[in-house]
Amino acid sequence: MYPVTPNTKISRSPKRGFYDEETIYQILDEGLFCHIAYVLDGQPMMIPTGYCRIGNKIYIHGSVGSHFMRSLADGRRVCLTVSFVDGLVLARSAFSHSVNYRSVVLFSPATVVTDEQERWDALEAFTNHVIPGRWEEIRQPNAKEMKGTMVIAFTIEEASAKVRTGGPNDDEEDYQLSVWAGVLPLKLQAQTPITDPKMVYETPVPDYVINYKK
Repeated sequence: MYPVTPNTKISRSPKRGFYDEETIYQILDEGLFCHIAYVLDGQPMMIPTGYCRIGNKIYIHGSVGSHFMRSLADGRRVCLTVSFVDGLVLARSAFSHSVNYRSVVLFSPATVVTDEQERWDALEAFTNHVIPGRWEEIRQPNAKEMKGTMVIAFTIEEASAKVRTGGPNDDEEDYQLSVWAGVLPLKLQAQTPITDPKMVYETPVPDYVINYKK
């Protein structure tokens, strides 16, 4: 259970707030991209990037020459978010329309990972987070590629999740309107894989690609 802090306390619709690791980790583990917000020379910045989770740490990676990565390398605190839209909630009145969603907001200082085993484990976890089973099949990073890659960790210190489920909540008098109301579910869905035309061998599409889902 993460502590409720001024940064993470859900003030609007608090019944939708969750602070337990199970809910927070489940949302983080389903996501592919996060948004990282920070302040650089007084200017607010927000960058979308891929990530993975190992225990209570979030990992990202990028080029050692990346301005974004170098900006975080000084250990500044960030706000990191992950969110899903699960459905459009269509009510009878414009005011009562909503969205079913799941989101996590967390706060943490950035830490450059220097331990080589932790760096390797993070890149392996990242690859298999994006598509499970991929790391074991591909050529793994060589020494030159590892040298050119920066890995940054965020220990989850403050975090909360917010979840909205269910149908529309109309005003009582609006239930008499002859307007369709309900939920239009939305989800991320994989399409048919497209084989690279530069393939040298007639290698079949792996099962983990064909059956991919998040």
